[in-house]
Amino acid sequence: MNVPLLDLDAQYRPLRDELLAAIARVCDSHRFIQGPEVDALERELATYLQVAHTVGVSSGSDALLMALMGLGIGPGDEVITTPYSFFATAGAIVRVAAQPVFVDIEADTFNIDPNAVAAAITSRTRAIIPVHLFGQSAELAPLLALASKAGIHLVEDAAQAIGASYHGRPAGSWGTIGCFSFFPSKNLGAFGDAGLVTCVDDRLAHRLRLLRNHGMEPKYYHHLVGGNFRLDALQAAILRVKLPHLASWTAARQRNAARYRALFADAGLSGIVKLPVEAPDRTHIYNQFVIRVSDRDRARTHLAEHGIGTEIYYPVPFHLQACFADLGYKTGAFPAAEAAARESLALPIYSELTEAQQATVVSSLRAFYRV
Repeated sequence: MNVPLLDLDAQYRPLRDELLAAIARVCDSHRFIQGPEVDALERELATYLQVAHTVGVSSGSDALLMALMGLGIGPGDEVITTPYSFFATAGAIVRVAAQPVFVDIEADTFNIDPNAVAAAITSRTRAIIPVHLFGQSAELAPLLALASKAGIHLVEDAAQAIGASYHGRPAGSWGTIGCFSFFPSKNLGAFGDAGLVTCVDDRLAHRLRLLRNHGMEPKYYHHLVGGNFRLDALQAAILRVKLPHLASWTAARQRNAARYRALFADAGLSGIVKLPVEAPDRTHIYNQFVIRVSDRDRARTHLAEHGIGTEIYYPVPFHLQACFADLGYKTGAFPAAEAAARESLALPIYSELTEAQQATVVSSLRAFYRV
């Protein structure tokens, strides 16, 4: 049995007619840039995320970049973040000419370690960017306390965490700004790149909207040097079709995660495969189901030979990437992040995954480890 890492067609087919109707609606309107579809999506997402302001943007990467631009972060500033995430988290810091300061992660959750953040704050620190990695919120309470005490911003990278919560409140609604991605593989995915920023401050929201469109208001009058970070109306219309289904898709991913736990226990793999940890007072939405195993690369090859798709998120931490060599970090600087890079393996977890497919994944791992 083949088990793909992700099956977008299984999600698309039941919604095909509604999605094509939404695309046709935009095509017939000829309103491709901004317009009523984007406005409506922003309102619907503001309700879903329990925030005052949402600003649709061109991608999750641009959401992070625009957030830092909106906060005026630039040369001479430091931004503390994790070394273990998708590249855009650190790339946005460098793109505004600030300096990324990496600190290690918690070994069990893969998220940034608040104690390490506390030790890294200096007089030059302007912001902290925690990443809600793989669909589970970082430990926000101590991070918010640190940010408040130091008078700095907390920017949530919630690209993988739409629908996740911390202490009952949505991820991405806690910090100065929240950043989301609607890349096609996300739990709420567009038909291309798309993203969102959230905030509660009215003046900041206005600044972010200016930055999204070259700092322009009205047309051809520019108050800021922004960029073209606009969300396409086609993507907004597609996301509006999908948003009402997000809760059921998330619940299905959570059921699949629970089933994996039962299957791994029944297979006698509990001592060999380390399963994702669900931290207290948080809702994990399983954008990825990431296990930790020894001999990870050979295990992945074995699964591929048996038709099972997997992915490594992420094989090289930021501090060991060639483009950040000038920051001076060496191997061993962040042991938990480096261990995660060696041992982590993402298994299929999409909402349409069947019990038989999951059993195939677990039995194949059992055969590899000869339990």
